Amino acid sequence: MIASTIFLLLGALALSVSVAASLGVLAYALIWLFTEVPLDRMIGEIAWQSMSSDTLVAIPFFILLGEILLRAGIAERMYAALVEWLSWLPGGTMHANIGACALFAASSGSSVATAATIGTVSAPEIEKHGYSPRLFLGSLAAGGTLGILIPPSVSLIVYGALTETSIPRLYMAGMLPGIVLAAMFMALIAGGCLIKPAAGGTPVKTTWARRIRAIPDLFPPLMIFGLVVITIYVGIATPTEAAAFGVVGALGLAATHKKLTIPMLSEAIEGTMRTTAMVTAIIMTALILNFVMTFLGISRQIVDVVVALDLSPLALMIAIVLFYLVLGCFMEGFSILLVTVPIIVPIVVSLGYDPIWFGVVLTLLLEAALITPPIGMNLYVVQGVRQGGDLSDVILGSIPFVAVIFLMILILLAFPDLALWLPSLAFDS
Repeated sequence: MIASTIFLLLGALALSVSVAASLGVLAYALIWLFTEVPLDRMIGEIAWQSMSSDTLVAIPFFILLGEILLRAGIAERMYAALVEWLSWLPGGTMHANIGACALFAASSGSSVATAATIGTVSAPEIEKHGYSPRLFLGSLAAGGTLGILIPPSVSLIVYGALTETSIPRLYMAGMLPGIVLAAMFMALIAGGCLIKPAAGGTPVKTTWARRIRAIPDLFPPLMIFGLVVITIYVGIATPTEAAAFGVVGALGLAATHKKLTIPMLSEAIEGTMRTTAMVTAIIMTALILNFVMTFLGISRQIVDVVVALDLSPLALMIAIVLFYLVLGCFMEGFSILLVTVPIIVPIVVSLGYDPIWFGVVLTLLLEAALITPPIGMNLYVVQGVRQGGDLSDVILGSIPFVAVIFLMILILLAFPDLALWLPSLAFDS
């Protein structure tokens, strides 16, 4: 039954069937092939219950938040301010790419939106200052991945909903690793430019007066971060309510910058509806498939097979990490999350690992999937905003950052408290 399930799923994806349709068809196929119980009569109820969750309402709010910040020009001003402050480092404005992605990630929660927004603003800097196209584009693709780790994060919300894990704890768990990973990305850029100075382009000239004038442009994303994360941390709001606070804050910022217009709102809402429809369709069919697999005992069979291998917890965890790294080359990250979590998390918990900690590790693996060919979404997003050149430049430039993500996972394996310390401090004290 396990082999049949894997074959049917991979077959549907190989035929370029959409992920939502693949999961739905697989659920029906399993019902038809392996049981006489009319489970299909329960699918409507399952779909309604899964989609009526208060937690999932946060998803369209966070998507709308990112759309408003993008279309209000706030990201452009933020990037220019970071260029003033970070361009003295070896690698110049490439550090601003990472810093801007980290700040925008702390506002939007979406990796694709982060890569597209910062990429659109920064792409002209390649020719302007003579940067290495590969390293510059790689920094954009990798920086964009921070959108699903640094809170607020849509992926962490979905993980929490699928595993019934505390989303505020997941947010706290992702914060320190996200900051450390951003610093490691910047260290990679600085090291590469010290070894090969030509990759760092010509220095950006600035003054302290310009830096000080640019400081106010850094406040908007920090304000949004405060509205969303701090309100969750102090218990004022649930994640859904915090997301709504973030949208109100973004609207206020757009109005302050005189960008709050009917056409802008129309475009933001249209983009939100399109993305939300895609995401919720995948979530709904994934939860239906999870119900069918649980009823048929497939999930339990997979756990039993893995446990029977009699590997040590560390060896099995490394095998799971390698499995995700390979899977990320062939599946989109969000699809990996929805398809594998119901199966893998019970195995991880049975090994004695904390599901909060694994949520961070899994998010890092999804980050790697975003920048590994041939499916990596951020690769195509960055290539699209570049408007020319070879995709190979983006792919080759992203490979060193994949290695850094893998190194970060090893650090978390060796020092799990890097992810667990902040949640314990925030919620256990």
